[in-house]
Amino acid sequence: MLDIAVKKECPLDHVPLASALLFNVEVDYCPVCLGLWFEDQELRLAKDNKDKDLQWFDVDLWKDKKKFKIGRGARICPLDRVPLYEVFYGKSPVVVDVCGLCRGVWLDRGEFKNIIKWVKDSADYEVLHKYAKDLFEEAAEVFIGPETLREEILDFIAVLKLLKYKFAVRHPEITKTISQLPK
Repeated sequence: MLDIAVKKECPLDHVPLASALLFNVEVDYCPVCLGLWFEDQELRLAKDNKDKDLQWFDVDLWKDKKKFKIGRGARICPLDRVPLYEVFYGKSPVVVDVCGLCRGVWLDRGEFKNIIKWVKDSADYEVLHKYAKDLFEEAAEVFIGPETLREEILDFIAVLKLLKYKFAVRHPEITKTISQLPK
């Protein structure tokens, strides 16, 4: 079998992409514009490795096609050489470029940082206002989730840890009393 390595090219500058580790995930980047190319699931993995407390908060760009805010962009997929589509990252103001074939994601310089900030802010809101719903959804995903069983269990544990912090914030006197009990 003939193994041909595909040279990935920056969708903006049309120069070969280089490889680097971003939070223990090998990604490709453009040495000119510093854009990042994430192959399928690499963006989620980099986000999870950036902040383990956020691993339960996933944005599935492909889950609900009715909610897609999509537009055909002028950029070409570094891997498949087909046009990329512009899609909002969840409900964030960040527009990412995605490939419908390989499910790769192109981020312009600074967009990863903006995504992490939005995820942190959104996760904080979820914890304060929708905790029970999120806990139930994570428990269900242990059995039917899109990730591996191990990843889904880790997501569920992360949400359970948030319960401890939420309880401590809402009931500081009870938390103080419990912490002073003999062990």
